[in-house]
Amino acid sequence: MPGRTSAEGEIFEQQESGTSAVQGNDHVALTFDEALKETGFGMFHMLLLIVCGWANASDAIEILCVSFLLPTAQCDLHLGTADMGWLTASIFLGMMIGGYVWGALADLKGRQRILVLSLSVNGVCGAASSLAPNYWTFLMLRFFSGVGVGGSLPVIFSYFSEFQPQHRRGCMVSALATFWMAGNILAAGFAWLVIPSTSLSFQLGSLHFRTWRIFVVLCSLPSLTSALVYAVWMPESPKYLMETRQEGEALRVFQWMFWWNHRRTARSFSVHRLLIPAVRKSSTKFYSSRAGWLTHQILKGMDPLHKLFSHTLRSTSTVLAVIFFSISFGFYGLWMWFPELLKRIEVSGGSACSSNWSSPSSKGVENVTCYPVRTAVYMEGFILAAANLPGNIFSILMMDLLGGKLLLCASLFLSGLSVFFIWEVKTKSQSLIMSCLFSAISVIAWNSLDVIGLELYPTHLRSSALGVFTGTSRIASILGNVAFGQLVDVNCTVPILLVAIMFFIGSVAGLKLPNIKNKELS
Repeated sequence: MPGRTSAEGEIFEQQESGTSAVQGNDHVALTFDEALKETGFGMFHMLLLIVCGWANASDAIEILCVSFLLPTAQCDLHLGTADMGWLTASIFLGMMIGGYVWGALADLKGRQRILVLSLSVNGVCGAASSLAPNYWTFLMLRFFSGVGVGGSLPVIFSYFSEFQPQHRRGCMVSALATFWMAGNILAAGFAWLVIPSTSLSFQLGSLHFRTWRIFVVLCSLPSLTSALVYAVWMPESPKYLMETRQEGEALRVFQWMFWWNHRRTARSFSVHRLLIPAVRKSSTKFYSSRAGWLTHQILKGMDPLHKLFSHTLRSTSTVLAVIFFSISFGFYGLWMWFPELLKRIEVSGGSACSSNWSSPSSKGVENVTCYPVRTAVYMEGFILAAANLPGNIFSILMMDLLGGKLLLCASLFLSGLSVFFIWEVKTKSQSLIMSCLFSAISVIAWNSLDVIGLELYPTHLRSSALGVFTGTSRIASILGNVAFGQLVDVNCTVPILLVAIMFFIGSVAGLKLPNIKNKELS
């Protein structure tokens, strides 16, 4: 637990001595929601939003980092179009593995500890990739960076939601999701300011440290600073502490929240007991051989999957898996290639699928021109990232009013339409306008899915569920990026229309979800 001020210490001393300005709850054990209501809503939640938002932004930066460096790094790392597809897919492969492993560990060991570890892995491996001398080393380090992102991304949302009162959860989770846009804008801004500034390049031993490598280092700093903040300042989730029967620790977290929310008033925290959930049934087994123990560990690792697809949750989990697959294949299959498509638009002067564009495959990797850097590509990438803003504002204002299901289905359908018109338009300005429209609409689908995924599962499965669906998402992202890389030079129309179809499939699947607007966390 972080250090306390003298005023905050008085609250803790008062709690330990059993005195309180409000005596009504001295001998009543409160549920999680009742205790959370007692803490109020205020400064603590705003600080939590900033801290968790910065961590969410850092994940966005690490994921999008590769797509922004490709237009220049492809010359230094000797990349063909297929190589670029596998490079953008590598971080998603790491996220697929990390999402399941870290998600399960977060349900077993706690949210805060896993966030510190996963953010550290992300930042360290991301920074190390700036020193990679060749394609394969860079690919491997980006994969391990993805393992870290795969852990922090789902756990951040579980952690954050478990501090939120029911009536504000949809709005607050939507606000947290908007930090993805902030990370996107920050990554695009870094790329725009740093990569074209070739005068910043320097020699580091035998390695020519070009500006895209400096950009990679900058992109790793948000993850490292987030890990430090979580390690020093952030408490464990009180919901998790109650589920694991750590009443004293949970009370201290509630007290700390109360102090931040009421530090300018004379009120004292009046909760002294919590209603701890019953212990879940478990059995202890002894194994006569190492093989038996290993088999048990493997089965134990598969336990979250069994629970997610049990009789009561099977239909919901199947529908969510289809939606996660569809939106991830469609969104990341296109979004990670936007800087490359913008480069092609800049060269051809028409659409991304213009016949005037000659691909790297047809020209040969050695003949691709990366320098001087086309500044317009990064400026347009920045505009595209900023186009998320209207969608994020709409999500915050309308999530609790309309509910996640309606917003999800509508935004997926409209995203598919906008992608179709990206293929149809013929000029550079039209392409940019339709791409910005896609950016604004598709972010509403992601924000809605974040809220729905949190509210459909109980505490002991929440991080595991998000980890599993994040893994599903990463499989789709890998396939989307590889497919785009393989098909974009053969026939640009095919991958773009495939993305539109995937969005339509996700929209139809969303109709099968239950309506869970303002549902209590179980």
